[in-house]
Amino acid sequence: MIVLPAIDLKEGEVVRLKQGDFAKKTVYSKNPLKIAEEFSAQGAEWLHLVDLDGACAGESRNLKVIKKIAENTDLKIQTGGGIRSRADLLKILDLGVERVIIGTLALKNPTLIGEFIKEFGAESILISIDARGGKVAASGWKEESSKDMLDFAKEIEAVGVKYILYTDIARDGMLAGPDFEGLKKLKKETDLNIIASGGISSAEELVKLDELGFYGAITGQAIYQEKINLEKLIKKLGDKNA
Repeated sequence: MIVLPAIDLKEGEVVRLKQGDFAKKTVYSKNPLKIAEEFSAQGAEWLHLVDLDGACAGESRNLKVIKKIAENTDLKIQTGGGIRSRADLLKILDLGVERVIIGTLALKNPTLIGEFIKEFGAESILISIDARGGKVAASGWKEESSKDMLDFAKEIEAVGVKYILYTDIARDGMLAGPDFEGLKKLKKETDLNIIASGGISSAEELVKLDELGFYGAITGQAIYQEKINLEKLIKKLGDKNA
């Protein structure tokens, strides 16, 4: 299983939110590149990078930071936040990013995602399914929808999506453990490559996700609070560059 350490960017700083609430923000570093370099030195192959400003504004706001990390590390980067058009997608891919995360646009126009898959390939697209109470949220988690998360997963799988990121918003940043029930449901009902996110608090939870056969898992808060030793964890799991 791939372990993806996370960097959430707000105004160029590395932050973590609780349940996506911008009023509950903790700043961990003013130097995102240094954090990324540390993750790479500890054995990480991938980096999960979120532009929180972009997610709320509907357009990427931390492109310079993302480009700097892409150019100065060997990390494979998956990033998103504010991707609302083909032009936005191209802009991110041109930075040297491996995989672009799309959430709101996929919810509002899944057919367009199918077109992106045909043009750029399924390896380049990661759809983010952010759920609150089993329903998909959008626009930086500020908008609620009536779309069931499993129905949405099946809908985007039907247009050619191969990779999804599933986050239980209520658990995000809370160190309460991932939503194993929701994750298992997605794994059972689809053939998607699933990356688990939200609430991961220990190495044991990541080992369990690996044993259950999940493609990847994201951890941020637990690393910053030293509840997880990234280097030891990656060695234990045998990080695969899938």
